[in-house]
Amino acid sequence: MLPSMIEKFLRDLVALPSVNPAFLPVGHPRAGEKNVGDFLAATAARAGLDVAFQRVLPDRSNLLVTLRPSARPRRRILLAPHLDTVSALDTQFQPRISHGRLYGRGACDTKGSVAAMLGALINLARSGRRPAETEIVFAGLVDEEIGHAGADALVRDKWKADLAIIGEPTRLKVVTAHKGAAWFEARTKGKAAHGSCPERGRNAVHEMAKIVDVLETEYADKLRQRPAHPLLGRGTVNVGSIHGGAETNIVPASCIATIDRRTLPGETMRGVRAEIQSLLRPRGLRAELRPIQALDFRAMETDFNLPAVRQFSRLVGQKKPLGVTYFCDGAVLSGGGIPSLVFGPGDIAQAHTIDEWISLASLAQAERLLRRFFEQLS
Repeated sequence: MLPSMIEKFLRDLVALPSVNPAFLPVGHPRAGEKNVGDFLAATAARAGLDVAFQRVLPDRSNLLVTLRPSARPRRRILLAPHLDTVSALDTQFQPRISHGRLYGRGACDTKGSVAAMLGALINLARSGRRPAETEIVFAGLVDEEIGHAGADALVRDKWKADLAIIGEPTRLKVVTAHKGAAWFEARTKGKAAHGSCPERGRNAVHEMAKIVDVLETEYADKLRQRPAHPLLGRGTVNVGSIHGGAETNIVPASCIATIDRRTLPGETMRGVRAEIQSLLRPRGLRAELRPIQALDFRAMETDFNLPAVRQFSRLVGQKKPLGVTYFCDGAVLSGGGIPSLVFGPGDIAQAHTIDEWISLASLAQAERLLRRFFEQLS
């Protein structure tokens, strides 16, 4: 594909809504990745690539596009952007170009990576210059924005690769480390009573307020005092939401808050939960802590000196490893034994914004770098 064709490819992708179903009512026509997956599958098949689907959830499947080497495969490179997006306004599914930028939902996160990665693979297939012993697989993953079920399905099916390149907007930088996420729902229980005689009840909101104060002050200070990770800094905590009570004139019998704890390599969801409980218990504070997520989203840290990582980094022109604070499918695949890095066109600052955009120059450069990497593979 020429740069103009990659641009059109991305426009077509943005115009096909693929909102994660968690953000929309059941049965909404914009929900799910199927339309985008079918469009990509047809495009890849026309280029002579092998196409398959891996069922992940009801009506949701990963797209697997394979370029087979000319001889027996001895190693595999996995390209793994995600196909789902967050929700959007009607106008965000009408891609437009202005001042060298393409605007629209998913343009940056991560349909830009999808277009660059599959576009580079299609260009390689059409050139006839396929690697001798390296299999390249494009895996369009579902459900990254919520549960990472697509990446988890690859791990459960025991997929192996020498390197996974996770498509995310990194401004064309090679990211080898990112924080993990441990999300909890904290629930306090009280006793309802009439608001005119609160002494007869026990206020669950008041109990939660004290817990929030401990988390946002003492616990946050404790995390800041720990040694910093060289690429990721320190772990953080944030109370993202709180809901309690039913009416103004009733002592609230329950209160729920959500806790976002960003973790470093070596930290686990179970360990963080025990840490929080050990902080609250001596203070006489009681809360039931339930994990929100189905998976333990641990931090990712890949050795920058791995041969495939070094090869790709040299091509990009990067001499040092880089870490980011956000979380993505990289940790799931890395945790499953696949060395992973994160790379793609666009800037994470544009992700999820109402005027999401990607630089067309960045998109074209990403395709060129990926294609050159493929051409260097043996």
